[in-house]
This record gives sequence, C-alpha cells and structure tokens, in this order.
Amino acid sequence: MSAEDEHSGPAAAGPEGKSGEAAQQPGAEGVSGEEQPEPDRPQNAWSARRDLRDHSPKHIRIGADARFGGSLVGGDQHGVSGGRVAGDVIMGSKTEIFHLGGSGPAHTSGEVPRATLERLAPYFVMDEALFAVLLRRLREERVLVISGPHFTGRRTAALMLLHRLQVSPVRTLVRDTSPGALAGQLGGDGQEAARGYLLCDLTTRRDQPLREPHLLAARDRLAEHDAYLVITVGPTAVLEDIPAIPWQPPPASAVLASHLSVLTDEERADEAMALPAVTEFLGRAHQLREVAAFAKLLQQYVDGRADEEEVAHFSLAALESQVQEWFEGPDDSVTYSMSTTDDTYVHLRDKAFLVALAAFDGGPYALTAELSDLLYASLQKTQNPGVHPVVPVFGTHIGKRLQLARARNYLEDEHTEWGPVTQLKAAYRDERASLVLLREVWTGHPSARPALVSWLQRLADDGRPLVRTRAASTVAVLAFTDLPSAMALVIEVWAYSPKFRRRLVAANALALTHFLGTPNVPRILDAWCQGDDEGPAWVAIRAYALIGPERPEQTMAALRGAVRKRYESLQPDGSGEPGEPGDAEDLMLAELAESVSLLLLSEAKERVLAELLRTLDDDQAVRDLALDGFLRACAHTEEDERYGRPLVLGWYAEAAAAGGSAARDIAALWRRALGDRGFTRPALDVLRDWVLIADRDRSTEWALAALLPALVTTATEHQRVSHLLRTMPGEDGAPPPPAAGRLLTVLTTRSV
Repeated sequence: MSAEDEHSGPAAAGPEGKSGEAAQQPGAEGVSGEEQPEPDRPQNAWSARRDLRDHSPKHIRIGADARFGGSLVGGDQHGVSGGRVAGDVIMGSKTEIFHLGGSGPAHTSGEVPRATLERLAPYFVMDEALFAVLLRRLREERVLVISGPHFTGRRTAALMLLHRLQVSPVRTLVRDTSPGALAGQLGGDGQEAARGYLLCDLTTRRDQPLREPHLLAARDRLAEHDAYLVITVGPTAVLEDIPAIPWQPPPASAVLASHLSVLTDEERADEAMALPAVTEFLGRAHQLREVAAFAKLLQQYVDGRADEEEVAHFSLAALESQVQEWFEGPDDSVTYSMSTTDDTYVHLRDKAFLVALAAFDGGPYALTAELSDLLYASLQKTQNPGVHPVVPVFGTHIGKRLQLARARNYLEDEHTEWGPVTQLKAAYRDERASLVLLREVWTGHPSARPALVSWLQRLADDGRPLVRTRAASTVAVLAFTDLPSAMALVIEVWAYSPKFRRRLVAANALALTHFLGTPNVPRILDAWCQGDDEGPAWVAIRAYALIGPERPEQTMAALRGAVRKRYESLQPDGSGEPGEPGDAEDLMLAELAESVSLLLLSEAKERVLAELLRTLDDDQAVRDLALDGFLRACAHTEEDERYGRPLVLGWYAEAAAAGGSAARDIAALWRRALGDRGFTRPALDVLRDWVLIADRDRSTEWALAALLPALVTTATEHQRVSHLLRTMPGEDGAPPPPAAGRLLTVLTTRSV
C-alpha cells in the first residue's frame, strides 16, 4: 500500500495517489503475528473511505441510504422467529423451528418395507435418460457407487433404482461397515437373503479406503443371490480405483411441483406455485429436503391451515436450521483428522472455513481459506490450550469445501492499488447466509468468542485493506446482534489502541454498524468526540465522515464542538489565539478538517456548505475548521487522478449553470480562504493546481474561467489572483502553462 499520509495543515490537503497503509513486508505485523513499530500517521480519510466502499461486503451499503443491500430491505420488525429483523434476516433470538428431517443418515440396518418404496415412488423426480443409464449399469455391474453431498436426493435415487429393478426385500446396511467387511454383510448368516441392498454414506478412512477388490468381492457375493447393491458416499470419501458416479440433484422446481401434485389437486398446486414466496424460495438453491418440507407447508396453506406469512418466512427458517446443523455435534478433535471422512458432522477446520467465508463472503477464495486456517488455530487453542495448534498444509479440495458450505466460486475483478485484478472469489449461494451464520456463532456458541475475538484482532492488524475492512464489517454484524459485547470485546479495544490502523478499523466498524440499522451509534460518537481520550475521539471524528451525510447538521455541530475543545486546550493563557499545537493536537485538527472535506463531497454537500457559511464567523476555531476542510475538499479530483477534474470546481460549474445558491457560497468560501492570512498560501496552491489541470482539460478551464471573476470583488483580491496567473511557472521548470494566460485575460476582461 502507499506510504502513510502526512497531514500538516491546509497545505497538505488532498488525496494521496494510492489507498491503504504502508505495505507489509514478510515478517511485518499482520497475520504473521510479529509486532512492528506502528507508523505515526494514519491513512488519510479519503483513501480510507474509498477502501471501505471497495471492500465492504455487498449486503452492506455505504451512504445515506445504507442498510442491508441486495434484496434485504432495512427496517426493524418482528417476524415469526420473535427476533429483531434487518430486512428479512432475523438477528435476534429464534423461537420457531421448522423440522426439515434428520441431520444425517440412519445408523441402523434393517429392511425397507415395500410400502415405503411405493410411497416414495410418486414423489421421485429425475431425468429419465440419466436414470436409465444408472439402471443399466446397476443391472450389469450389480454394484453402483453414487457420490454427492447430503440432502441432494442420493438416498431416494438409490432406493428408486432398486425399486425399479423390482428386487425385494431391500435391506439397508449400517454406514460404519468397513470396506473389508462389506461382502460379508450381503446375504447368509441365517437371515433371509435380500435382493437389494442400500449402504448410505459408507464410512471410509485414509487407512481404510474403499477399493476395487472390495467391490469385486461384493459383486461375487451378490451374484450368488441375484442381488444388487447401491452405495452412496459423501464428497470427501476415500476411494481407490472406484468409478463413482457424481450425483446431480434434480431441479428444485421440478421436485416441488412433483410433491404438490401428490399432496393436492392440480388447481391448488398451481395456486401455490404462483405465490411470490415460492418464486423467491426456488431462487435460493435450497436443499431437496427443504423443498419437500416446503411442499408440506404449501399443502397446509392451500388447505387453509397456514397463512402467507408462514410461507414467506419458511426460506429463512430453513437457512437458520442449516446453519445450526453446521455448528452442532461433536468436533472431531483438537487437531484436524486426516484419516476420517465421516461427514455427518462438520469438522472444526471446516467450521472455521464457514465462519471465514461469512466474513469474506464474495472475497477471494485463497484469502478466505488462508484466514480460515488462522481462525482454526485459534479455535484449537480455545478447545485445548495445552495442545499446539496443527493446521494441515493440504486439505479438502475447493470444490468439496464450497459444496459443504453451499457456496459457489466465480471470477470477478477485485479493487487494488494497482487497479482491478481478476480473482477467483467465493460466496454463499444464499446472500443471507453470512449474516445468519455470524449471528449464530456469536450468540449461539459463546465458547467460540475468545477465538473469534483473537482472530478479528489479527485481521485488524493485517496490511491488506480488504482484510481490515472485512474485520470491520464482521464486527458490525456482531454489534448489530449484541452491541454491548461487541463494543466491550472488540470495538473499544481498537478505539483505545495507540495504533492508528486499529483505530481506523474501529471507526469503520461503528460506521458499518450504524448502516446496518443498529441504534445508539451517534450517541457513542458524540460522547467519544467530546471526551478526553485521544483514541476514541479520533475514531469518532473518522466515523462522522462516514455517517455524517445522514445527519449533516448534527454532525457539523459535533465537529464544531470538538474543534473548539481542541483550541481551548491550546490556549493555556486564556487568550483568543491558539498556542503551538503538538503532534497529537495537530493531527486531531487535521482529522476534523478531513471529516469536513468528506462531508462537503458527500450527497449532503449542499446542507454542509450552508452550515459552513452559517457558522463561519462564530469564532476562530470554527472558521479555521471550515476553511481548512473546504480547501481539502477542493484538492480532491475525480478518481484521485493527478490531473483529474476537481470535484468542487465541477460542483461550482453545475450550480452556476443551474443558478443554484451553491455557486455563490463556494465563491464566498474561496474569497474568505484567499483573504485569511492563515490560508492564503494553501488556497493559492490549490488554485495553481487547478490551473495546471485546466491546461490539460478544457472543461476544467471553462469552469475555472467562470469562477475566477467571482473571486475578485476588490482590488486586493484582483491583485492576488492576477499575480498568481502572471507569475506561476509550469511543472518541473516548464514554461508557464498557456491556460494561465487565457484565464488572466478572462479575469481582466470581466473585472473591468
């Protein structure tokens, strides 16, 4: 990242060419955990806000209209779950539970009644051509291995294959049957030999994989009894030389329609399928078990036993149930088991990945995986402090990992200081998943808090803006869920830190917390801004620049109060003139001015400009704040390019063309800045930069030609500006820019 930004009063106004803080070299503080001396200057407010906008998750909007983004509309309400709702994401306690079926396959063996098979058959949906291929292979080979994730219809498909072969009876085998003992379970032993066998989620291990000899032995045994076997395995099963068939579930819409055709008549099924909630449900990639449960609820709806609100909330309830399942059950061990592939429960390392994906939803996959291992190590320390954390170097393949998480990967450009860079990204298929998951981990599993807090502290120290921004956005979701705990455990720790990097993450976290609709954030900022602690005050000033456009008058009042307090601390003799500021006070005054400049360039700029003019003559502190902030805003250009169009000048040109009052007010502030002895030099420097830009851009020259006559209402003002245009050199010793001469002509002509 770029070097730390230097603030030294109005002359330093303006954005840096690059965003972010100094790049971390190997061994620097960050995820490596090695402490390095903290730079004594923070990243400037403009580039920090740009990083926040570039790297915040898509479900959080930044700005005056911010709340949960996408299809999640802001506003608190009370839904079926009895909790606080942000959009349609319930962030409080839940009381209603939808039972979606078991969380794993049965662990017992026994005969599947023929009546069960007959009952399942009408619901079954699958591409007939593909089903015919599977049926032919099973008939020829007698053993079929189907590989795919849970709850995708594998078991039903296996039963229907056996049912279509008209074999009876069908017996299920226990899932922990070892591959070597498989053939011995097929017939004999004093039992009536079955014609069909089903083994769901065969347990395999690294040292006990399912091999081809096991299937050959099973095939010979099956041939003796004219029987057939279907085995289903999860994505992580260990297979050697086994031609497993990848399982693809049928479309959810087809499954839902099939279920409804059995559960109700055609007219009512069409009525249910036409509901908007059904369209939304089918667009969220729900599992087939959830589709089946939804069909039963729709049957209740068309029968008058359920209302439309219950139907609308089912999708979210199903997602909450899935998230709960991910974090239920015993963890495998304090170290990641490299031998077991029992995926009935989610392993601790995969749980860490689920949390990291929630924090970095829509971010680069490699970064998410890297930082999930950092969280995994922290979770191991919490689970067993006496054991050194072990993170396997090579683990689950990306496809299997994302399959477990019900996520997807895709290519997309990522903003960097070097411009857009194409990255392989990962995101939950349901955009609500990250919010629900973080809520569940924070409130439903408090034992994970120490590890999660430690992880977030490490992320805040990372050298990458994306990582720090996602640390802030994650804490914002936690604060929305439980503000007191998030404040005490994370945000206040950052705010009181002497390191500006952590303070900046605290400011971003509070701003994003506010954008999510959390109450009381302005109250926190007001108290911190007026307090005596430098860290929280700095955080509050930075956060004001982000949330201020929502309440510009109140924000400007708070900033005026803060600058007066700073000036009072610099007047030990009671005089009206400030003393010599120290580094800390100089930095605080610069931060206040930066906040004003960002507010002037926000969507609330008209109201902020009016506030500056209204209070300009209140006292010296307020006047200095207004003029300093105004000149800093004038130094910003489009895209932060060195010769980009000046934003305030463009604003002036638009207002002047429309006859708006902003043009008059901008000219008035310019005259005050040029005439104030403390700001004359910085103001002339900004004007000089504008002339250099005008020499390269005709629209800027026309706008400047319209502004300059408004700046010379007296002979002194005319002399000051004309002297600049007559004497200014070009860049790097070049001749004076031609635009300066043309502008001087315009100034002289219009002033006569």
